[in-house]
Amino acid sequence: MKRDSRLSSVLHALLHMAEQDSPITSETLAQCLGTHPVVVRRTMGYLRKAGIVTSDRGHAGGWRIHADLGCVTLRQLHEALGEPAMFAIGNRNETPECLVEQSVNAALEGAFAEAEALLLKRFSEITLADLAADFVRRHAAARCKRS
Repeated sequence: MKRDSRLSSVLHALLHMAEQDSPITSETLAQCLGTHPVVVRRTMGYLRKAGIVTSDRGHAGGWRIHADLGCVTLRQLHEALGEPAMFAIGNRNETPECLVEQSVNAALEGAFAEAEALLLKRFSEITLADLAADFVRRHAAARCKRS
């Protein structure tokens, strides 16, 4: 099963956008993310609907962050993307009447639910401002190493 990397891609794009004073085009973001501009527009559309970004049309148009970085959490972004599955593993459901399958599924469902709740709790604690500050710190450290 292919992993859903949209959250990671959105975070990457938003951090690039946070560094800019002017709008960034879908083409530029697509280049940063190694994807197609249509994918960027579709994904950013979810964030626009959630009030996190805005878009400007025309020659000087593009995407810009609308929300305060300190108020946007990873959980909000996950929800804006339609709450994609957290895990690539799941239950077998070929024979729901099988008692062994029921036992296995009950154990796995409980574990998955606990892990997802913990992950979503952690996502609620991390903001875009936290990630931006970490990027600034890493960027400064990298510059010092090069000097």
